[in-house]
Amino acid sequence: MSTTVTYPLRLPRSIKAAAEQLAKAEGVSLNQLVATAVAEKLAVLNTAAFFAERRDRADLAAFRRIVTRPGGQLPQAGDEREIG
Repeated sequence: MSTTVTYPLRLPRSIKAAAEQLAKAEGVSLNQLVATAVAEKLAVLNTAAFFAERRDRADLAAFRRIVTRPGGQLPQAGDEREIG
């Protein structure tokens, strides 16, 4: 079980009012809406950091060698991958 902490949050009136309306429309508390919004923002930032780190480790010379190498065949009829 996670531990929760209290954090006083100051919001402009217009943002708080819009958040309250959205929370009501979603059927959740304002607290849950804000916590979910923060969690979603963290996920976005962590994902961006992950891909930036992967990009920084990329070997573009090796990539170019692979995608420009001769040979191989174009996909043939029946090569489609079934999903399911």
